[in-house]
Amino acid sequence: MAAIKRFTYKQNRLKQLRAFCYAAQSASISRAAEQMFLSQPSISLLIKALESDLGGKLFNRNGPRIQLTEQGNILLELALPLVEGLESLPEAYHERCNNLVSGKLNIAAGESTILYILPDFIKRFRQDYPGIKVKLSNVTERDAVAMLRSGTVDFAMGSLLEVPDDIIYLPTMSYDTVLITPPDHPLSRQRSISIADIGRYGLILPPRYLSTWRMVELVFQQHNVKYQVSLEAGGWEVIKKYVAAGLGISIVSSICLTGNEKLATMPLDAYFPARHYGLLLRRGKFLTPASQRFFQMLDPSALARLEEQIMNGSATQLAGTNLA
Repeated sequence: MAAIKRFTYKQNRLKQLRAFCYAAQSASISRAAEQMFLSQPSISLLIKALESDLGGKLFNRNGPRIQLTEQGNILLELALPLVEGLESLPEAYHERCNNLVSGKLNIAAGESTILYILPDFIKRFRQDYPGIKVKLSNVTERDAVAMLRSGTVDFAMGSLLEVPDDIIYLPTMSYDTVLITPPDHPLSRQRSISIADIGRYGLILPPRYLSTWRMVELVFQQHNVKYQVSLEAGGWEVIKKYVAAGLGISIVSSICLTGNEKLATMPLDAYFPARHYGLLLRRGKFLTPASQRFFQMLDPSALARLEEQIMNGSATQLAGTNLA
């Protein structure tokens, strides 16, 4: 009888932790209920029972909205790797028993990363691991971080100017910043170009909420030069087309240039730092075997560099494949 009670207790504790983690990730009791195929009152009861067992309040509730308390954040950091590890157990077990790699790989990335960096890597990965289904989500940097926090993606790829405390950012490649103009533009005939020279012409830039605009604004402010944006356009391909059509000039990362464009390009490394792109992971995220294989293909030193970050104090813990 005692053994049955202990087994039931462990089952309930796992359900409690799953309910808590799902609710914390989505900030929603209803979404947690959908994920666990339970009713909202059932999720609430599981969380209340967990709070009673642990003797602490895990959420502040304001109507339908919930927010983690300080104790809730501590529990999420401890419990999420356990829950994610248990949920990926069948895939890891199948792989180990059959010497195969299977499962799913969900990646969030911005448009430039999806268009210019990932195609060759995804092609190689699909050839090497045909049993793994890959899903790409084309999102902004802000949305990618939100998806990492909610656990809806395994990792993200892109470029970050500011790295949140709960995110690990591992740059793996870099690209120079260049000025692009039509081939017959006056700036294309100059041997050297200053920020003041660029400021005399209208710029075509991506939307204001993207990091490129912030970087351009910062550099022009540092040189006390005013600039004007003649056109705001989404996507590097659109920007290149409009520059080639003579509607303005632009400042872009060389990541988007193939060499086949009808454009003049001039380096701006004297004013703009190189743009880094790399891996983004949530601290405490349990890395699936599929994620590890992709990291090794992208950069053979990626996992070792993550360990080095942790040893240098950039993160708090690395246990197996649990990035904390």
